[in-house]
Amino acid sequence: MSQHKLRIGFIGAGENTRLMHLPGFQKQPNVELSVVANRSRQSAEAVATKYGIQRVADNWQAVIRDPQVDAVCIGTWPYLHAESTIAALEAGKHVLCEARMACDLAQAKAMFSAHQAKPDLVAQIVPAPFSLDFDATIREMLAGGQLGELLEVRIVHTGGQLASPDAPMTWRLDRELSGKNVLTMGIMHETVQRWVEDEPEWLVADGAVFQTSRCYEGETHAREVSIPDSLSILGRFKQTGARMVYHFSGVESGKPRMEFRLNGSKGALRFDAFAKQLMFAQAGSTEEKKIIMSRSESRGWQVEADFVRSIREGAPVRLTSFEKGLRYMTFTEMVADSIERDAGKVRWADY
Repeated sequence: MSQHKLRIGFIGAGENTRLMHLPGFQKQPNVELSVVANRSRQSAEAVATKYGIQRVADNWQAVIRDPQVDAVCIGTWPYLHAESTIAALEAGKHVLCEARMACDLAQAKAMFSAHQAKPDLVAQIVPAPFSLDFDATIREMLAGGQLGELLEVRIVHTGGQLASPDAPMTWRLDRELSGKNVLTMGIMHETVQRWVEDEPEWLVADGAVFQTSRCYEGETHAREVSIPDSLSILGRFKQTGARMVYHFSGVESGKPRMEFRLNGSKGALRFDAFAKQLMFAQAGSTEEKKIIMSRSESRGWQVEADFVRSIREGAPVRLTSFEKGLRYMTFTEMVADSIERDAGKVRWADY
């Protein structure tokens, strides 16, 4: 494959595909943007013209059947991830799939099984982008004992985009399109997975839907909303015993927050994902020290380059493998089940 042009087909051309994947693949040597299918032929033609994609397909199945396609980039909403990924792998195509991995754990397991049946193919999930420049440093500080015993892992991600009852319906609130995914819960837990090689032994989750119906922009017919506007999760990590304390909200007006905290017996890390700052405090101190990242430690966005490298050189998929995706979809399923059981306790071992 390394001596031949790598031909990529695109299934869906959403915002992240247009902003990140298409420009990212354009930078890779000897890579051809071969064909694209989108929700309408008109929108696919517009994307093809703008990004130099050679052909337009009438539907996503045609992209997979195309003999001139070696790999597919799936940029749809989660509802189509499993079906298109499985079909692509069965057709002998490498797959780069947008996050979230799937609508639920059953779909994620089916995707994982399809990849296991074709281990010679590359299957990669787009990683959460928040901490790519900081992951190596955070892992090193944890492994080096600078935090001591890990006591708490805290996540807060809030904004006011759903506070108004007049805020429009979006795919993120549509159960048919998003499945059991809630706000940024899954991809923020995937970020934590890079640092903490552990999963919750148990958790309890409580979510609230404050506005039970909304209209898509341009529509007058209200759609049911059953995906929470606000979500809190408490749990306990199995290996470390650290507490899991997560909160996500779309109804917190004012300044939005996206923050990760790792609290330990010797020190604490605070990563502000909006400010792109990593801070360290000694245990018991009220003062924080900013950790200055070196260029060598700052990895940045290399998703498309990693995908091409894995295909051409056989490099293992790290950000993010289907195995790790299956783990965060297990977490997602646990949260959904706990909400369904009125904040009942659910255990990892049961999944």
